[in-house]
Amino acid sequence: MTINTCPFILASASPRRLALLADIGVVPDQVVAADIDETPRRGELPRPMAVRLAFEKGQRVAQVHPQAVVLSADTVVACGRRVLSKAETVEDVRQCLQLMAGRRHHVLTAVALFLPDGRVLQKLCDSVVRFKRLTSPEIEAYVVSGEGIGKAGGYAIQGRAARLICSISGSYSGIVGLPLYETGQMLSNAGL
Repeated sequence: MTINTCPFILASASPRRLALLADIGVVPDQVVAADIDETPRRGELPRPMAVRLAFEKGQRVAQVHPQAVVLSADTVVACGRRVLSKAETVEDVRQCLQLMAGRRHHVLTAVALFLPDGRVLQKLCDSVVRFKRLTSPEIEAYVVSGEGIGKAGGYAIQGRAARLICSISGSYSGIVGLPLYETGQMLSNAGL
């Protein structure tokens, strides 16, 4: 079995990652959500956390599907050394926006590619996003939209939050959830 005939699995429940892959003409044979504990470890910094989570997701799926090529990713939003987790409530979204208003923050998306021969290729994409100074009505309008629920850092750049962001440096697709240039390079380097 050559690497091109191995099943290709996306180890992610994110519909955004699946859609991003489709944008570059890559369609996985299967999508398998990796159920892992995403809680930050004590003293863990954002960069190593993103890399660890992407690795653990891919490893979990690769253990069950050892003959497959498995792609996994994780996105961590960091304001300074502080990790802004996925917003679970409207109050989480409000707090994230208040913290990031008028400031820049990093969106760190790590990607791991597990190959059947045991190799693991990894990349980390660091993008910088700067929000404009936000007024209370702007924050509340975004909060009530509900769009930030379930999103790292409490916002989705590809949605209504786009009008609140004055600049980005780095990978737009990485901010959405999968850096396509880096992912494409990894797939090419693996011979896919």
